[in-house]
Amino acid sequence: MDNLLTVPQGEFKLNRLPLRARELLRAWDAADEYLLDYLAEDGKLPADARILILNDTFGALAVALSRFGPQAMSDSYLSQQATRMNLAENGLAEDSVRLLSSLDAPGGVFDRVLIKVPKTLALLEDELIRLQPHLTSSTQIIVGGMIKALPASVWKILERLVGPTTTSLAHKKARLIFASPDPKRMVPANPYPVRYRLEGTDYLIANHANVFSRDSLDIGTRFFLQHLPVKPEARDIVDLGCGNGVVGLMAAVRNPQATVHFVDESFMAVASAEENFRRALGAKRQAIFRAGDGVTDFEPNSADLILCNPPFHQQHTVGDQIASSMFKHSRRILRPGGELWVIGNRHLDYHVVLKRLFGTCSVVAANAKFVILRARVNG
Repeated sequence: MDNLLTVPQGEFKLNRLPLRARELLRAWDAADEYLLDYLAEDGKLPADARILILNDTFGALAVALSRFGPQAMSDSYLSQQATRMNLAENGLAEDSVRLLSSLDAPGGVFDRVLIKVPKTLALLEDELIRLQPHLTSSTQIIVGGMIKALPASVWKILERLVGPTTTSLAHKKARLIFASPDPKRMVPANPYPVRYRLEGTDYLIANHANVFSRDSLDIGTRFFLQHLPVKPEARDIVDLGCGNGVVGLMAAVRNPQATVHFVDESFMAVASAEENFRRALGAKRQAIFRAGDGVTDFEPNSADLILCNPPFHQQHTVGDQIASSMFKHSRRILRPGGELWVIGNRHLDYHVVLKRLFGTCSVVAANAKFVILRARVNG
C-alpha cells in the first residue's frame, strides 16, 4: 500500500499502528485529504493560528499541520504512538505537536478546531462539552468524515452544543461540516461518566464516554463473568482490553492473592477501570492500570492468567489483526502453566489462531452467540 500522503502542505510518509507486514490500508482517508485541501485553499490559516485536532487516527492531520504547533487530543494510545512515529519518520520534532489524552484539558482558546468523527458519538458529545471554555465566537470548527460514518445525529450534536452548521459538497465519499459557536447557546452539564449498578453486586460501575456498553453490562461480559476462573497459584492476572474493568474487578474478587493489571489502549477505559476498582476494593488492594498497546511492553514470563475480550474493529475498520497481536504477545508474557482465556463471537474463529500460537485450545463454555476459549502454555 502506498504510504505517501500528498497534500498542499507537503508530502508525508505515514504508517498505521499496529505495524504489520504487507499493510493493505492507508494511515489516512479522503476526509483527511479534503480537510487539508480546504485549509490550504478556502480556509487559509494565518501563521500564528491556534489549532486543536481531535481524533486524528494515525497523526495525518497533526503531521501535515505541525508547523502551526497544534494540540492533538485523542482517546487512543495507539493514535498518540502513531503520531510520534510519523513525526519522526518525516524528520519533525515530537514537541512540534502537543499530544493530549481525551481526559486532558487543552491550553487556551483556538482559532480552528479540526475534528475527525469518532466511531462512538457519545465521545463527540463529551468532547464538544469539554471544549466550551476553549471556543470563542470566531472559532471555526470543521468536522471531517467519510459519508458512511456521518449519521444525521452528528449535525444534531453540533447544532445543540456549538451552533449553526453548513456542509461541503461530497468529495471522494467524504464530507466536511462547518460549525460556528453561538454565544447564546445553552450547553448542558456533561452527562459522562455514566454509572450503573453491576448486577448481583453492590458495585457502582462508572463509564466514560468512549467505553463500550456504557449504560449496562453487555451480554458477552455477562457470560464471561459467569465462568471466570479461580487460580490460587496466580500472582499476576491481566485484564487485557479491560474496558471499564468489570472482568478484572471480578477476577480480583475471586483471586484475592493476585495483582490485577488493567490494560487498554483507550485512556477513558483505563480511567473508568481504575475508578471502579478503587471504589469497590479500596486503595490498599494491589492493582496496576496502564494505557498501552496490549501487553507489548510487559516482560516475558510476567503473567499467570490473561483474560481478554478482544476488539474486532479499529475505529471504523473491521479486522482481526488487533486480536491476533493480543494473542501473540500474551503467549510471550505468560509463565509456564499460564493461561489465556478469550471470549468472542462464535463466528470469529479465534480458536484457529490460538491453536497455532499455543498448540492447544479448549472450549470453557459456549452459548448460541459466544464461546470462551482457554489456551495454556506448557510447563
